[in-house]
Amino acid sequence: MHKKLRFYTDEHVHGSVVQGLRLRDVDVLTTKESGMLGATDAEHIALAKKEGRVIFTQDVDFLRLHAKGAEHCGIVYAHQRTPIGNVIRGLMLLHQILEYNDMQNHIEFL
Repeated sequence: MHKKLRFYTDEHVHGSVVQGLRLRDVDVLTTKESGMLGATDAEHIALAKKEGRVIFTQDVDFLRLHAKGAEHCGIVYAHQRTPIGNVIRGLMLLHQILEYNDMQNHIEFL
């Protein structure tokens, strides 16, 4: 059975990205909604893993944690200068073509 990607966004992600995904019926949890404002990146990874969510971030520190071997349910990274429309289209494409298991300990770059 296809298990759709669910996303968790960190503090660096613009609210328009979240709104755009939600308008397209994508399950997104924000740092603020989860009560994780000010948490460490490792704490964000732990929460996303517990929730079975792929982290969408524009913070390179998550890439460093991945390189150090941190286990996660997936990380999608986009540079902070990436236009919001491109971010939404990229996340929608991943949501449509990848399954939950495809993203385990995997990084996708937008």
